[in-house]
Amino acid sequence: MFLTACAVPGPGDAPDGIFDPQEAGNRRVHAFNKRVDSALGGGGEGGASAIPAPVLEGVSNVADTLRLPQTVVNQLLQARLGRATRNTLRFGVNATVGLAGLFDVAGRIGLPEDKSDFGETLHVWGFPEGAYIELPLIGPATEREAVGKVVDVALNPLGYFNLPDPERYYSVGIRAAGKVADRVAYGDTLDTLLYDSADSYAQTRNSYLAYRRYQIGDTETGAADYIDPEALDTEGF
Repeated sequence: MFLTACAVPGPGDAPDGIFDPQEAGNRRVHAFNKRVDSALGGGGEGGASAIPAPVLEGVSNVADTLRLPQTVVNQLLQARLGRATRNTLRFGVNATVGLAGLFDVAGRIGLPEDKSDFGETLHVWGFPEGAYIELPLIGPATEREAVGKVVDVALNPLGYFNLPDPERYYSVGIRAAGKVADRVAYGDTLDTLLYDSADSYAQTRNSYLAYRRYQIGDTETGAADYIDPEALDTEGF
């Protein structure tokens, strides 16, 4: 049932490469997400931005290390054995020498961050991206990416360890903190998209779709038109 959610008309059927049949509902979710982001300090000083940079970097590194086993599984499913091998080595180095991932030692020895997820796996398998949607708290996605996010939960090998309370919840907490750290790291760009444009929904949607297609190598639905979000000129919006 999850996979059939992707089997709908996609960007190829839209003249501008954007298939957004649920725009009215998506805009309501976007407004909710924007209020939450603002309450957490987005668009201004304070909040997570007040946390020292070394702390945020350490949290982000640990979260990345926890994601690596899931990334390796996806790259094996994509038959990308070289990337899976490098990420396995990256996990081993950072989980040990990097003190449980607190320090990105692997990146300094030629094993840089290399993310993947089940949304990319579905793309490799030939599933279309489906309609654009915005998820509460999570943010922009497509139907294919939303399915991927659900499956990624089951694909994470760390989730099968029978840990006692409260240790079993540490991984979830660290991942959530990693998202906050990422929000701070890209704060200026995201603040520009959300608070400095006349239509933050359309700007966020277009930027997300272009970036995601570029990220997974989707050359058929607009990746060639990708523009680096940090280079966006939003003057006049």
